[in-house]
Amino acid sequence: MRIVLLAVLLLFSGVVFAQEPAQEKAPKSLRKTEEDKAKEAAQRAPITSYRIVTLERDTTYVDTSLTIKDEYEYNYLRKDIFGLLPFVNDGHTYNTLDYGRTNFSPYPEFGYKGKHFNYLEVKDIKYYSVATPLTELYFKTVMEQGQSVDALVAVNTSEQFNFSVAYRGIRSLGKYINQLTSAGNFRFTTSYHTKGGRYVINAHYAGQDMQNGENGGITTPEDFESKDDAFKQRQRLEVYLPDAKTFLKGKRVFLDHAFRINGNHGSNNLYVTHQFNYETKFFEYNQANVQSAARGYFYNYFGEASQQGLNDQVRYNRLYNKIGAVYENETLGKFQFFVDDFQYNYYYNSVFVFPDRVVPGKINDKINSVGGQYEYRKNNWRAQLLYSNSMTNQSLTNLDGQASYTFNEKNVLSFRYQKINKLPNHIYNLHQSTFTHYIWANNFKNEKINNIEVEAKTQWATASFQLSNINDMLYLSNDAATDTLQLISPKQYGKSIQYLSFKIGKEFKLGRFGLDNTVLYQKVSQDDNILNVPDFVTRNTLYYSDYFFKKALYLQTGVIFNYFTKYYANDYNPVLAEFFVQDQQEIGGYPMFDFFVNARVRTCRIFIKAEHFNSAWSSRNEFYAAPNNPYRDFVIRFGLVWNFFK
Repeated sequence: MRIVLLAVLLLFSGVVFAQEPAQEKAPKSLRKTEEDKAKEAAQRAPITSYRIVTLERDTTYVDTSLTIKDEYEYNYLRKDIFGLLPFVNDGHTYNTLDYGRTNFSPYPEFGYKGKHFNYLEVKDIKYYSVATPLTELYFKTVMEQGQSVDALVAVNTSEQFNFSVAYRGIRSLGKYINQLTSAGNFRFTTSYHTKGGRYVINAHYAGQDMQNGENGGITTPEDFESKDDAFKQRQRLEVYLPDAKTFLKGKRVFLDHAFRINGNHGSNNLYVTHQFNYETKFFEYNQANVQSAARGYFYNYFGEASQQGLNDQVRYNRLYNKIGAVYENETLGKFQFFVDDFQYNYYYNSVFVFPDRVVPGKINDKINSVGGQYEYRKNNWRAQLLYSNSMTNQSLTNLDGQASYTFNEKNVLSFRYQKINKLPNHIYNLHQSTFTHYIWANNFKNEKINNIEVEAKTQWATASFQLSNINDMLYLSNDAATDTLQLISPKQYGKSIQYLSFKIGKEFKLGRFGLDNTVLYQKVSQDDNILNVPDFVTRNTLYYSDYFFKKALYLQTGVIFNYFTKYYANDYNPVLAEFFVQDQQEIGGYPMFDFFVNARVRTCRIFIKAEHFNSAWSSRNEFYAAPNNPYRDFVIRFGLVWNFFK
């Protein structure tokens, strides 16, 4: 501990005092060259010259300030994870406390969602436009033996052309048996527009892989909860799977571009648009020994298997093309008509023939849809309405309407309504495995989802309301009668489920002190326990911030309190990399405190955090991320985010 604190202090002091290196006085120049003038102009470029643009053309700017929001986003996912409960090791999965974080898409997806929290989708990729080369470096220590990094470089070769290269990587051994995490996310982006904006293109390539040791959780929770000194070394706790692991790999090429038919931009414009997306995915579950030695005897945790040394593999690819025509009127907005083509292949290398059924080796399909979209952006109003319907024999529809009104910079009101007829994810309709219980072929009905969201961001508080009605919901559950077996299979709930949530956030400030609060209330109406969420989730942060060393250093320190009420949380199954419904073990009802000290020196932000420090003196260990999967112990972690602008 002393060595760690000494290293932190040396790093801290090095950053503080290395910001003003001694420089020799340059000789006066009689005249400045054009290159010198260009360099000086670049050095004076405002922060608004460093733009971050989403696929929907929403623009933000590079922000090097230090706020409480930066503390919330300083994690492996690089975003606020309120409503997500991380597993004990970084780079593993997350249990979902806030069902409102769920995104609804009408198209069938690959599945294996437990491995996609860190998988960067198309909407997660950002594009850049920078006055000078931009570099961002992220570093954070991990649980045990490793590090987490994220590095990005963005360059504009001209005002019209930009490219960026980024890589996010992690390696963490973890504190329990068989918890190794090793993952990497590489992305390359480029964007270009002609001087008149007649042609615009955004494109990216993403290559991602995630490997995890899957121990299946601890077999003796009573040892973990006992506070016995012998089990403070978490490697002594027995786990279900000492040699299982999963591997997810994906590659994607994406292109989105538009061409204006009329030469000059006017009050009426006509565009041709095209979007292309080709993506491949591969998932593997590997377990050297089918039998597990747990609780003093050998047994198959996932039921009977056809052979030893299993290595389940599934592959997936999809091709998506969307062609549209857009009419833009300065007064009325944008009207778009489009057709799209969605093709996929989801396949294994075998076919299973049983006396009563045949499980095929693949499913594939081609879906063609037609639709329209209206977009309005003028003054304080912003609205968008999308409707699409399949032309082929699949029943697929999507109605998505959004509107917002900006009263001023501090007050915005937004509304969204979405109605979806969603095709099932592929993992529900087809799965093969060496474990005989995990072999199935189904033809489930579409899920029908109606969703309403209202959000108000005001100078006094932020509040959001969500109401969802779900019919024919697909889910996974355990068919075994004992907790020492996981015989998971997909099912469809034939009744309606209503979900309601209300979230409010408010920050109070008094002098240099601040109190930031986020509280979520959720309620589910259902005849059976299918969609399970905690009633209350809260995060409250009390912090102090001020300048030091003649305002060369900005310091922020405080305590974060996290809590959610007890509920039957979904359990995790590593064979499917999915969560399943259970009603045998509750988790929650346990406070979790973090202490942090953050600092900013120029464009460098330093983060030091004592996570879950109250676990060190609690009478019992009762904190879990999922049944039999403990939450994190007390640990001190540190790191930084550093931006360079030339």
